[in-house]
Amino acid sequence: MPLSTAPGPGGEVALSAMITGATGGIGRAIAGRLAHAGYRLTLSGRDEAALAKLAGDLAGSGAEPQFVPADMSREADIRVLARSHADRFGSLDLLVLSAGTGTSGRIAEYPMRRFDRQMTVNVRAPFALVQECLPALRRAAAARPAHGSRVVAIASILGIVAEPGLAAYGAAKAALISLCQSVNAEESSAGVIATAIAPGYVDTEMSAWVHDSIGPHQMIPPADIAELVLALAQMSARSVVPLIAMSRAGETHWQA
Repeated sequence: MPLSTAPGPGGEVALSAMITGATGGIGRAIAGRLAHAGYRLTLSGRDEAALAKLAGDLAGSGAEPQFVPADMSREADIRVLARSHADRFGSLDLLVLSAGTGTSGRIAEYPMRRFDRQMTVNVRAPFALVQECLPALRRAAAARPAHGSRVVAIASILGIVAEPGLAAYGAAKAALISLCQSVNAEESSAGVIATAIAPGYVDTEMSAWVHDSIGPHQMIPPADIAELVLALAQMSARSVVPLIAMSRAGETHWQA
């Protein structure tokens, strides 16, 4: 069970977490792992039916998640999401930024409208959500100063090293990594700590487009990322881990 903040109905304490992109492969794995660890959850994504099903599945394991449909390209949705979590749970111990989008294409012919969407969803939305959630994150850190609160962003190894045809995606994920470092520079002294997890290809639907060259069995399991998220959330506030890079096994180091 996670370490504690506010008492629950039976005197036990439960932490709260928000997960964006909760119905995607990585987000879903993280949601399941945190629910099993006893977290109270706010689940978000664009597909309301998929969110409702996920919430129902997790409720069966004893969790009591709420779901808030939100499009990360809409600032109003981001504000509603942050407010919905604060209204129900008061504070926020763990913010997981898992929502993202990506398309391939070389710089010479890449459409700027696609570039703009990637920056909106992968960079602007996380920045706005962190901004909106900071009061709740600070409250959680103040209530549990030994452990603080955490922001975990799902970035990509392409934010560290470049590969042809993925310049826009890599640039967006590099900015997300930088955002986490800035959160640490500005907020870690108050106990709000951020980590970017930067994996290579993960076995999700988003990676299906490369199955001809990289099979699912060669990719990182989503469950491994979920374990990292939980481990980060259980660390002390004295330890800042700004970045975790994950590569696939084999001769693939520093490649997606």
